[in-house]
Amino acid sequence: MVAAARRLSGLQKDVLHLYRDCLRAIKSKPKEAQPRFRAFARKEFDRNIGTLKRTDVKAIEYLLRIGRRRMEQYMAPTVQDISHQ
Repeated sequence: MVAAARRLSGLQKDVLHLYRDCLRAIKSKPKEAQPRFRAFARKEFDRNIGTLKRTDVKAIEYLLRIGRRRMEQYMAPTVQDISHQ
């Protein structure tokens, strides 16, 4: 018996959409820098997974806005590499 798939909220869909957009945008970076960009994106998303509650809508919306802005900045053609620590 297969469990029914749980429906995602609009915010959850927005977060997944931003993550997928980040992964797609990383493909435009130089091959040797792509793993560092992926690791940076994963680290940024992981940082907030354990600290936020699903019901903290204002914080999630704020982080989505910040994430979109950062993605636009980092995906500029002049940014060729990234360092994550």
